[in-house]
Amino acid sequence: MTRPVFELDVQRACVEENLPATADFERWVAAALEGMEKPVELVVRLVGEDESRELNARYRGKDRPTNVLSFGFEAPPGVDSDHLGDLVICAPVVAREAREQGKAVRDHWAHLVIHGVLHLRGHDHQTEQEAELMESREKAMLQTLGIDDPYRQAGTVRETS
Repeated sequence: MTRPVFELDVQRACVEENLPATADFERWVAAALEGMEKPVELVVRLVGEDESRELNARYRGKDRPTNVLSFGFEAPPGVDSDHLGDLVICAPVVAREAREQGKAVRDHWAHLVIHGVLHLRGHDHQTEQEAELMESREKAMLQTLGIDDPYRQAGTVRETS
């Protein structure tokens, strides 16, 4: 299978230490885009808790920071765009969840990137059937990266957008 073609903009809008390298994000996004035939563009924005809380409150009505928010993009009529959407990932929440769930921080980052990109591709987990399908895709994609099933451990990411 051919590698997906994409342009990725990683925006580092927080002061957290030990953030993954751009190459990590590229590898994780490539895994999540496997099977995409058309080129796409996307943004991954790394934020602190204040920005995450503000966006989560504004767009989801939840006044707390969250691990990942997905903002799909649909071009207006007559506008040609390859932009798939944006992910906003809260670095402190990712680190805290990884600690609490006993996961390697890099593995949790990979999972949340894949989870978010699947949302941008139209997947969801509002019903049990949707959740099972999305989780099985996440697990398969993570396995190609040598990462174990994240749902085998305590906690899930089902509450994300």
